[in-house]
Amino acid sequence: MPRYEYRCRTCGDTFELSRPMAESAAPADCPSGHDDTVKLLSTVAVGGSASAPSPAPRAGGGGGGGCCGGGCCS
Repeated sequence: MPRYEYRCRTCGDTFELSRPMAESAAPADCPSGHDDTVKLLSTVAVGGSASAPSPAPRAGGGGGGGCCGGGCCS
C-alpha cells in the first residue's frame, strides 16, 4: 500500500499515511487532531544495486557521447 506525506497547516507537523491510491486525495487529519492538511508531492526513492550496461563500442573507433551522437559539432 502506498505511503503519502501530508503537512498540517495549523501546527506545521509533517506526517505520513498508508492508504490505497483511490483514497490518496481524501482528507487526512493531523495526528494532533487538526483537519487543515495538505498532501505533499513526494519524491520516489528506488533502492538496489543494479547498474545499466555499458554501451558497446562502435565500428570505426569513434568516441561516444558527443552532442551529435559521437562527433561533436563545432
